[in-house]
Formats: sequence, structure tokens, C-alpha cells
Amino acid sequence: MFNFIYFLSFIIFFSVFAQATEQNCVDCHSEQYSGWQQSDHFKAMSLANSKTVLGDFNNAKLSHFSQTAEFFTKNDDYFISLSNKNEKNTFKVAYTFGHYPLQQYLIETTSGRYQVFPYSWDSRSKELNGQRWFPNHPNEEILSNDRLHWKQPLQNWNGMCADCHSDGLKRNYNEKLNIFNSTFDNVNIGCQSCHGKLSNNHGIQKVTVKKEQKLPNNYWQLLPNRSVAKWSGTKRNNNFMNNCFSCHALRTPLTDGFDQNKHFLDQFSPTLLQSPFYHADGQINHEVYVYGSFLQSKMYQAGVNCLDCHDAHTMKIKAKGNALCLQCHSTQVYQQPAHLIHKSDSAGSLCVNCHMPNNRYMTVDDRRDHSLKIPRPELTINYQTPNACNNCHQDKSPQWSLEQIKSHYPRKNKLSTNEKLYIKLQAHQRLSLAHHKAVINDNTLSEIHRASAILLLPNSTQSLHDETIAPWVNSPLPLIRFATAQIGYLLTPEDRKKTYIKLLSDEFKAVRVQAAQHLINLVEKNNAAFKLALSELMTTNDLAKWRGEGWLNESLIKLQLNQIKPAIISLKQAIKIEPYLESSYIALADIYRTLHEMNKEHSILQKGIKANPKSGQLHYNYALSLIRAFKHSRAIEFLEKAKSLSPNNILFAYTYWLALDNLNDTQKALNSLINELPHYKNDQQLITLGISLAQKINDEKSYKHLNNLLD
Repeated sequence: MFNFIYFLSFIIFFSVFAQATEQNCVDCHSEQYSGWQQSDHFKAMSLANSKTVLGDFNNAKLSHFSQTAEFFTKNDDYFISLSNKNEKNTFKVAYTFGHYPLQQYLIETTSGRYQVFPYSWDSRSKELNGQRWFPNHPNEEILSNDRLHWKQPLQNWNGMCADCHSDGLKRNYNEKLNIFNSTFDNVNIGCQSCHGKLSNNHGIQKVTVKKEQKLPNNYWQLLPNRSVAKWSGTKRNNNFMNNCFSCHALRTPLTDGFDQNKHFLDQFSPTLLQSPFYHADGQINHEVYVYGSFLQSKMYQAGVNCLDCHDAHTMKIKAKGNALCLQCHSTQVYQQPAHLIHKSDSAGSLCVNCHMPNNRYMTVDDRRDHSLKIPRPELTINYQTPNACNNCHQDKSPQWSLEQIKSHYPRKNKLSTNEKLYIKLQAHQRLSLAHHKAVINDNTLSEIHRASAILLLPNSTQSLHDETIAPWVNSPLPLIRFATAQIGYLLTPEDRKKTYIKLLSDEFKAVRVQAAQHLINLVEKNNAAFKLALSELMTTNDLAKWRGEGWLNESLIKLQLNQIKPAIISLKQAIKIEPYLESSYIALADIYRTLHEMNKEHSILQKGIKANPKSGQLHYNYALSLIRAFKHSRAIEFLEKAKSLSPNNILFAYTYWLALDNLNDTQKALNSLINELPHYKNDQQLITLGISLAQKINDEKSYKHLNNLLD
């Protein structure tokens, strides 16, 4: 018989225990606890109350396009009313999210599902234009049929944000019911997130952040004959940064929540240095959370870790201004007019403004680039990458900045041949396979640069062989193996069964799940390593089924297993969960095309266009399906629309002009192509098409013009 009294006493004990664990830390570590209370980690998330809410809820109003938001309190609770045209809804604020330079607010939209409200509070000072409400998307109105709408999965706290804002987070997503029952140990980021789960005996079950031994010679030592410090003493163990990277990285989770005692790559698949997240030279572009930029840096290669610059508990930098850098960089060399080339008390003299320029995200949030690069205006000229000089001197040209650099730093560190080739790769310029492999195999380049170059191999070749990838499969560098696992499709099925198959037994889950995708139907079903890796892959997809990609990825695996009907079911579920994800419609239409079910193919593409009217890809795919149905005249309409929606897509433009030619409208196609060539930077493929069109209608003037461009 169920003992209710015993059960109630257990619940009371557990509640007290959960509160006591943090107090256990305070008892012995009051200084660290006090520092933590000053940190962003402490303020990562809180229950909404008078102590935590920073925004103006005194009947404040903000209008944005057709929306008006009103912020008010009632019975000590915080509410937001959002009106749009003739509709008005009121939402109770459940949690605050962050605190500076902005604070966001979480709304429980259905039981257990929390969404990020589309308006935030600018918590900066009034002098910095703060203390105001602002829309998260200031330059556009995000309507309900947009993937970025605040009630859609991409704005969901449970899946997108929660594991990095609370201790011990478990999403607990139920795919059958499409609901969350998420739990956490502490509402914010506390001791547990770095040190492991706490126990009730004043102990710590897992300790991953180990301080270096307090030895007299265990420190960064700046010798008289050196300009930069060198680590002195026992070899550093920087493995604790795997904990930092768990949140400070753009990554895909492989587990529901993470364990502080496991390697980063055993719990996440990171995004490497890929466009558009990074510029061609590796500077940050989109929001990438430090991991990818810091791993590029010479600091990281030298053994510098996060805690050399950041206090372990306040997370604030350890010294202000250039004093932070002068911990390891000689004052006699670097804090001199010849190096600073700016007045010593100016913004230009600050190391971080030249070597860690800011990028602004979320309207007000300035974040510094941790790749710590030397400003190179010549790359701005050649590849349109930003440079720190012109960030400040916006009235000057990159050429002016380059001349300044040349005159002040005549012995400036030059890029190596392979560094230059790497930037060409990232700028989508073709290399020979030999040059491409030289970049990958250059041990002087960072691990993440070399791994990122592996991902770009399709730009240089359509096929690889076992002898090429064997050294990468056997590399001691995990990111090299991780990237190699991702390009398995470039190997023939026979070559994948050679050295590549070893990746199924790799030390890290991130490598294993990538390899499994490329070995389906190529390995014996009873192969233990494959069964485990495939199971891990399917589990990873299950974790993502709260959004369309989880179901989409599952369908792709089922297709490889020749499970057509289950693949169709998965794609239909993807569309149901996230109707504004264009890829699901395209994948489902492709299946119907292979099954020769043209009506279903057309129907699903039309449905996709209705849900995603701004998708150039859907318009393009529908146009191709019409061409296959011999409805060429109607296809032109959708090709033209695709080209206008995706104005930088060369394939869409090429196909549009080719289709016009097939309808005997060659002169129109040629005129349009010539007029728009500058926009496409005189693409060689388009020029060649234009020459063919000019020959066809004997347009000698256009033919000569295009040939001159080709030369």
C-alpha cells in the first residue's frame, strides 16, 4: 500500500536538500560564492519578481509596425499585453533571462513550454541610449507565419536556451505529445555547472576544474630577452575548458543536458569555421559564442586558458585596459608609441580594440572576437573581411588603413602561403587538390583551421580515396577526425569500408555519429560499433524532434535504410511541428518525385510556398517540377520569382536565363544576363552562358563584350 506520509516526508527532504547543496558551498567557500553573485552566471535566469525584473513595467508601451506591447504589474506579478491589428493577448512573465546589456523575458505559452518574448529591455545606462524597451527584430515585423516568430521552435527556451542558463537541465521532450517536462537543479548557473553535482556531505561528487599546483615556478614567465611570456613549470592541463565550451560554443547537443565530467566532443557537435558564421579570415560574423574564434588564436596554441584572463567566479576580466594583456606581453615592446600608434589615453591605444574588435548582436550586445588577430586591411581589399582600423576610421578607405599599417609596422607578421590559401578556400575560391591537402596537412596551422579546411574539400574535388583520408582518420587531433567523418560522402562505398570505418569506434560521440551517417547499408548489421553509433545518431535526432530538423534528419536516415513510408511520415511530422522550415517540403517533394507521384510532388511544393512565400528555393524547386511536367511557360514565373527572392544565387539566375532561351526568348535572356552580370561579379559560368546565347542569335556586339569579360 502506498505510504503517503513517507512520500510527503521524502519530498520535503528533497526540497530542503536541493536548497542546502548551494549553502554547503557557502559554508566553506564564502569568497567564491560572493564573487559568483556578481557574475553573469548568477543572473543567467531568475524567477520574475521585484528583485530580478529590470524592465519598466509601470504601464510602459512600445509600438513596432502593427504591434503594440504594454508592460504592467498586477498583484506583484508581471504581465505583457501584445496587440496586433484586432487581436490582443496578455501573457504573464515567468522568468527573467539575463541582465546586461539586455534582459529578456520568458512566457509559458502551453504547459511546460517557455518562449522568449519578442521585446527586450535595454539595461544599459541612459547615456548609452539604454533604459528602454526594444523589439528583438528592430528592422522588420516578424509575423506568425515566420520561422523567427516568438512562438515558433527557434524562440523556444526548453530546446534553444535552457541548458546554458540553468544547472542540471533536462529537456525531457515527449515527441508523441509534443510537450516538454523540462527540469533543472538550480534556476541559474551555479557551482554545479562547473564543478559537478553537489552532495549533502559538504563534498563534490565530480571535480573537473583543477587548479594548477601552487609551485613557485608554475606561472607565465616573462624573461628579459622575450617580448611574450612563456609558461614555466609543469605542463598545463586545460581540459577544464571543455566545461566552458559546453555553453560558449555554437554546437548541436548529442545528449539531453550535459555532464561536467565528460569531454565537450562526447556531448556536442561543434560548428567549425564555416560561412556565414565566420568571415573568410576567421573573424566572427554571426553569433558564435567564443569557442570557434578562441581555438584559432595563438593564445590558445600557446596554452592560454579562459581563467588567465577571466576570474573563475565573477567571470570579469582580471585587469582593466591594457594591464590585462601586459600580464604576458612586455611593456617595453607593446606599451610603446611605436606599437600603439595612437595616443596612450585614446580608445585606439587599447589592445582589445585592435585585436579583439566588437561585433554587436541582439541590437545592443557587443561581444569581442576572441581569435585575437592582427588587423589586415589587405584582406578587406581582397576578400571584403572587416578590419579593426576601418571599424574606427570609417571615413577612411581600406587602402588608407593598409598604408598606415605598412608605414608603422614594416616588419609586420606576414601570412604564410598556406594561411593565404586557407583564406582563399573560405572565400569560395577554388584551389587545386594538392594545394588544398597542403593546407590540411600543415601542422603549423591550428587544429580548427585544418579541420575546417577538410569540410571545404568539395570545393576542390568530387572524390577522395582511402590513402588521402587515412592519416586524418588516425590523427591524434579530434577535430581532424570529426571533420573527416563529415566528408565520408566523398569516398566510394568501397573506400568507406577501409580506414574510414575506424571512425565508428572513435573516442568521441561527435565523430561516431557523423561516421554512422555515411556507413548505413555499407556495414554488416551485426557490427557492434556500427549498431552503437547508429543508435547514438538516432538518439541525437530524437533529442531535436521538438523542431523540424530532428524529424527531417530522421527521414534522411530512413531513406538510406530504404524505409520510404516511415521517411514520409517523419517529413509530414516535421512540417506539422515546424511549418516554416522549407527543407522538409523539399525533401518530401523529392521522395514523391522518385516515386513518380507528380501530383503529390506539386501539391507539397505548393503547400510549402504558401507557408514560406519568401523562399527562393521552394519557388525554384517548384519551377523545376513544372518543367519536368512540360509546363515551361508557367515555370518561368516561378524561376523569375526564385531569382528575385535569392538575388545572389547564381544557379537560380542561370536556370532562369536558360529557360527563357528554351522558350525562344533568347534576346530577352541575353539582355537580362548582360545587365545583371556585374551584380554576380562577372561569374565565369554566366559569361559562358551569355556567349552561347549571343552566338545562337548572332549578336556580335554582345559576343565580343562577353568574350572581353572572359579574358
